[in-house]
Amino acid sequence: MTATINILGLSGSLRRQSAHTAVLRTVAERLPDSVRLSLHGLQDIPPYNEDHDGPHTPPAVVALRAAVAEADGLLIGSPEYNHGMSGLLKNALDWLSRPHGHSVLSGRPVMTFTASPAFTGGVRAHQQLNETLWAIQAQLVVYPQIVIGGVTGKVQDGFLVDEAVEQFLMGGIERLIQTAQAQFST
Repeated sequence: MTATINILGLSGSLRRQSAHTAVLRTVAERLPDSVRLSLHGLQDIPPYNEDHDGPHTPPAVVALRAAVAEADGLLIGSPEYNHGMSGLLKNALDWLSRPHGHSVLSGRPVMTFTASPAFTGGVRAHQQLNETLWAIQAQLVVYPQIVIGGVTGKVQDGFLVDEAVEQFLMGGIERLIQTAQAQFST
């Protein structure tokens, strides 16, 4: 019997027609039966305030931390806003980085992607996202950068429809699954 691998998906976009959420939905539908991807919204996460951490941690943050702790790995997608990752996502990562030295992300396998209408695909946001995750000591899965340029034409009806991008993305997801399985078996 094979244990189910649980991947948590975080989208750094709140848009109703978010390309990042569409990519996460597409991945969820393409996974083997032994892997499940659950999306966790970030819309209720308040701005980080150390005074509200610890015994006064907001319920939405407690729920996010619990979801990360229960996940075998994470798939995180971010738009690029003004050459950086979304503030929404940075804020969530700031909450997840605490308490200092005891982050639920520490050592947890994480795969990242960015997408943008621009041809660069959010490469600057991707670098910033990975840099933040390195600082938190998450285990970034080794795979070439997944940056999806011209994403507007690659998403239809809430799903990624570009076969080449999907194939490359799913190669990264396979690496995430392998990394999570290796940790799960130890």
